[in-house]
Amino acid sequence: MSVAKLPHVAVVGAGPAGLRAVEVLVAGGLNPVLIDEAPRSGGQIYRRPPPGAERPAADLYGFEAAKATALHGLLDRLGDRVRYRPNTLVWSIEGKRLRLLADERFDALEVDAMILATGAMDRVLPFPGWTLPGVFTLGAAQIALKAQGVAIGRRVALIGAGPLLPLVAHQYRKAGAEVVLALDVTAFLPKVIHGFGLLNAPATLAKGLWYMARNVLGGVPMRFGARRLRVEGTDRVEAVVWTDARGREHRVACDAVGASFGLRSEIQLADLAGCRIVFDDLTRQWQPERSPEGRSSVVDVYLAGDGAAIGGADVAELTGARAALTLLADHGRPADAARIDRLDRELARHRRFRRALEAAYPFPGHLLDDLADTETLCRCEGITVGAVRAAARERDVDEINRLKALTRTGMGRCQGRVCGQAAAEILARSRGVPVETVGRLRGNPPVKPIPIEGGL
Repeated sequence: MSVAKLPHVAVVGAGPAGLRAVEVLVAGGLNPVLIDEAPRSGGQIYRRPPPGAERPAADLYGFEAAKATALHGLLDRLGDRVRYRPNTLVWSIEGKRLRLLADERFDALEVDAMILATGAMDRVLPFPGWTLPGVFTLGAAQIALKAQGVAIGRRVALIGAGPLLPLVAHQYRKAGAEVVLALDVTAFLPKVIHGFGLLNAPATLAKGLWYMARNVLGGVPMRFGARRLRVEGTDRVEAVVWTDARGREHRVACDAVGASFGLRSEIQLADLAGCRIVFDDLTRQWQPERSPEGRSSVVDVYLAGDGAAIGGADVAELTGARAALTLLADHGRPADAARIDRLDRELARHRRFRRALEAAYPFPGHLLDDLADTETLCRCEGITVGAVRAAARERDVDEINRLKALTRTGMGRCQGRVCGQAAAEILARSRGVPVETVGRLRGNPPVKPIPIEGGL
């Protein structure tokens, strides 16, 4: 493609990665389209309240208030050089055609290239009581606080296996909620062992330690190494019960629970775009293959942010800018070699930090080993853990899509976005094989539920 012809570029996702990508593209002389499901830019980490319900940035984002404010104002600064399409779902990709839904109206957009910055969602693992009213993910607990200005309950227990747990506990405590428990289902020792590797991002490490210290000083009970977790209640949440490393059982009364166990990349659009999907041993999940420069395995499809690999908001900004610089170079636009070198060095440092962080918060597979056969796995279709184990044992099922066909696991509204990883883990455990050998649920459009009135 010649320099004279400017490529028509779409960026999907208006979080930190997508916003930095459009900033670089505009600086390179392009007028990209920015598409996002949310009504306002910022993504999950910098989610904004609706107009008229704004709160001070320092209250919402803490240490990241300046970054959030800068990103929120970015589209205003770029003006009409970015064609911004909020409240718009990209529900499928066919080649270089994006299928869109906005205001219950269908549309299609043809592009020359795209940057997918689709973000991540909570990694959900089932445990007894997880379907009770009053149980949310940690991400949902954040959304309630940031977007609606409400807590998920009066006496809130938070459960997790990752750095999001102390952050949400701090945010809830600062907002005035009573956080009765912050329960980490991973042990404390790995965090000490891998502390040296965490020094690759000293500012991030310092903030995490500060959140933990503030929680403890603020009276939030923090516990590590929980096993045999369950939530008790009849019509709604009444208590969290767990067993510690010494086998002692503990019970804390509460009326709401926020629980998630790390993050998982939203890879559906990359899958539909034809990107090669590979298993990542570090995060124990399937992710689109991406070069350090941001290229996917498909020409003119670029990847950035947590939708390509979990890295957090700072890394998302870096990868968004890096992917955009690669796109510009691939299309004959001038590239800032010095900036590229700085970004590459920063990203290499963050990769070392991420390796240490994942080791400090290992996958809590013991939660799945503790599950009874009667526990619900796929809540959309009402499939139990026992149904998966029986399929593996009695019907010789050893592949996740075969499991889906025989049991309907993953056929509901979420299409396996919530239950898929847990189903694969349980199937692999039942077969006694590594989880990557059972494969992944194949992507199908639409990536999220859409209306059928009016035709597609």
